[in-house]
Amino acid sequence: MSYNFQGKVALVTGATKGIGKEIAIELSKSTAKVIAVARSKQLLDDLQKEHPSIKTVVLDISDWDKTRQVLSTVGPIDLLVNNAGMGWLKPFLKMEEQDFDSVFGVNAKALMNVTQIAIKDMMTRKVPGSIVNLSSQASLVGLLDHSVYCASKGAVDSFTRAAALEFGPHKIRVNAVNPTVIMTDMGKLGWSDPKVSGPMLEKIPLRRFGEISEVVNTVLFLLSDQSSMITGVTLPIDGGYTAA
Repeated sequence: MSYNFQGKVALVTGATKGIGKEIAIELSKSTAKVIAVARSKQLLDDLQKEHPSIKTVVLDISDWDKTRQVLSTVGPIDLLVNNAGMGWLKPFLKMEEQDFDSVFGVNAKALMNVTQIAIKDMMTRKVPGSIVNLSSQASLVGLLDHSVYCASKGAVDSFTRAAALEFGPHKIRVNAVNPTVIMTDMGKLGWSDPKVSGPMLEKIPLRRFGEISEVVNTVLFLLSDQSSMITGVTLPIDGGYTAA
């Protein structure tokens, strides 16, 4: 399916690798003006060399004040993809304060900060908008040694529903997607061992992991007017994992 985002400005966080990078590229191909945000200047420069129409912003969104300063000056925002995220694979009893702060600082606090900036802009201009948050299957089910990550993505889902309720009257839609393991470079590295992947695949009715394009296509649909009656949804992209 093809989309036309002509005249729309789309901001994508965590836009230099995996899912975020492909979302930025596909939005650009679909005629959106894309603002790609990430921490690595080198990777942003590489992205811009490949796709010169994409505007890049070097920014660590975990810095609350710097994020407000920088993103308040990038121009109008019509579409927002909160893709940036992080997590530690660690038993709960070994988690330390910095682990809690870093994971929630990016996955929840920074996400809400960026969203507030975007929504304020939309409301000032009195324009409709669409926001998609990258959540996770981990918000819907418990995963071993993912306790803090699961909790942070649960916060994303709850925030998505609350924001959809609050800003629906302003024609601003807020949705989330909840992928299972996706075959990014990191996904391939972490799940290539059959001893690791086997038990997870047994719980997925489709008996496979997801591809980047399957997440990207869903995000673009939710951003587009073709999903104009959809808001407040947390949509699993999990091959049926959460159906049981």
